[in-house]
Amino acid sequence: MDNITHSVIGLGVGELLHRSLPPEPHPPAQRTRRALFLFTAWFASNAPDLDLVLTKLLPRPFGYMLHHRGHTHTLLLALPQALLLLALLWLLWPGARRLLKDSVPARVGLAACLLLGFCLHMGMDFLNSYGLHPFYPFDSRWLYGDMVFIVEPMFWVLLGVPVIMSLRYGIVKSVLLAALAAALCFFTYQSYLAPASLAVLLGLGVVLAVLQGRAGERGRGALLLAFALAATFIGTQGVASAIGRTRIEAAVQRLDPGTRVWDVAMTAFPSNPLCWIYVSLDSKTDVYTLRRGTLSLLPESLAPAACPAGLAETGKQGQPLAPGIAVSAQAAGSLAALRTLQADNCYVDAWFRFARMPRLHADKLTDVRFNPGMLPNFTSVELAQFRSRPCPAYVPGWDRPRADMLAPPK
Repeated sequence: MDNITHSVIGLGVGELLHRSLPPEPHPPAQRTRRALFLFTAWFASNAPDLDLVLTKLLPRPFGYMLHHRGHTHTLLLALPQALLLLALLWLLWPGARRLLKDSVPARVGLAACLLLGFCLHMGMDFLNSYGLHPFYPFDSRWLYGDMVFIVEPMFWVLLGVPVIMSLRYGIVKSVLLAALAAALCFFTYQSYLAPASLAVLLGLGVVLAVLQGRAGERGRGALLLAFALAATFIGTQGVASAIGRTRIEAAVQRLDPGTRVWDVAMTAFPSNPLCWIYVSLDSKTDVYTLRRGTLSLLPESLAPAACPAGLAETGKQGQPLAPGIAVSAQAAGSLAALRTLQADNCYVDAWFRFARMPRLHADKLTDVRFNPGMLPNFTSVELAQFRSRPCPAYVPGWDRPRADMLAPPK
């Protein structure tokens, strides 16, 4: 997820925990505790993304693909990250150190902020089609939620508005709320958000702002409602994604009976459970086929072409797979060629530790999840650049997402 989402979720957790625990006996201690919880939950909710400094360990694009959402996004390494943050707080913040010595609620709340911050970061990153592997080294598989767009304004509104309304200064609240509303309107103008989605988001923002404004310093109702609505949104997206994937698999198999569908990657439109981008991967004998396009879950009232144009796939290749399932790009290739490349080139083998939807075209490998029309993107590798180079060091041991498809036929 984007770091605005990670931040507002962390701040929401810190504010809710502060309001839920018994207050400190003195106002200065109460203010210190609130600042401690907000900072800790915010930092823990963003800290795993510091793995970007590790991307220099491998040449482009391997460093980003294999080390971002890597080791710092695992439950095992969340513990040393949390202990490091705790040590820094203890050493560098004397007021927090005194508070933690004297207050049991502060110690309990701080532990909860650390735990929830790191776990929610991984949980939110799981929700989109990029994936992560939180149980490494015990389980090295990539896990994909395929249910929420990587930049999701719904979370900005649901958690951001109560957090903003909890601030002390009215002018700051007004500026931040206006900036949020302006951002939503801009995304709608740029056709990333549907007008109906904008109306829902603005309505939710008004309701949460009023509730939080009336809550007082200890009121939790708006924050609890925000987290409940966020969980409901995630659940709705998960159900919609599963329905869409099932429809695509059935459509591919109807098109060519006997085809094996290896995977369908689903990417949601922002704040819109009806519109989806999909990439499907199937094969029959030695030929594998990739399809990319737009899916509408209610084709009778919303055609795929009517989904927000900023994200809708607009290519014209191929006929619709089925009502509501448009195909914008299609490519085919040889499984034997991919298997040979993986066996003969250690860079290709490293690339396959990330690639979920691989396309080989004109001596270039690309994971087609990330660009319309299956165009080159940050995953693209020109094979000629790496044929004469020694094998790379510091390749992590993630399972290959397409190990199933690349296994030699029995």
